[in-house]
Amino acid sequence: MSRVVKHRFLWAALVCHANAAHACALCYGATSDSPLAKGMNWGIASLLVVVVSVLASIASFFIFLARRAAAAPPPPMPNDFVPSTNQT
Repeated sequence: MSRVVKHRFLWAALVCHANAAHACALCYGATSDSPLAKGMNWGIASLLVVVVSVLASIASFFIFLARRAAAAPPPPMPNDFVPSTNQT
């Protein structure tokens, strides 16, 4: 057998027989009224709040920069700039 076929067979065997791939007791069928389920739900909600607040602050910063750039006056042109008309 080639090396690629051996690796694919090994990965398939590991995936099919891995005990770590099974669902935890909470996901597998525990009641949703248990303290473990409530704690996990609060943990998920708090992490979601943190992620959303960080993304919202980054988005609001870029909106602030865009508004500030749109409100800024254009840079002044120098008055002493005269194109040369020397033709020799």
